[in-house]
Amino acid sequence: MSSRHLGRIIALQTLYEWSFWDYPKDKWKDFFEKNLKEFGQELENYDFSKKIIEGVVNNLEFIDNIIKQSSKNWPFEHIPLMEKNILRIAIYEIYFQNKDEVPVKVAINEAIELAKNFITEASAKFINGVLGTVYENYQKINNDK
Repeated sequence: MSSRHLGRIIALQTLYEWSFWDYPKDKWKDFFEKNLKEFGQELENYDFSKKIIEGVVNNLEFIDNIIKQSSKNWPFEHIPLMEKNILRIAIYEIYFQNKDEVPVKVAINEAIELAKNFITEASAKFINGVLGTVYENYQKINNDK
């Protein structure tokens, strides 16, 4: 398993716990430390995970609005927490990460793999559909090819 994939898994676990407990202000840091100790022994650089978590936490309103706009016929309130957090990670990477470091298509592919590994094939298809819309809108805004 690549170090970045493991980093995303730790970020996902941390964000899931943080959101499960109703977004306590800086409590994500405690969840992150616990998850690093429990799952991150092989992680070469924990800064990648921490940057994702901080990015999602600091841009949560923007990211959640992108999810709401992109999840066409599915109300945001009905999207399960695991799916929301996978989408949050991918959207953070699409909109805020250096594209030389994390290309958009890699962020989308990683999100689909997380869904396949931790949820269901149906969830992976849902995430793929939402992120397809996110990507189309991102391209329009940024004139990317």
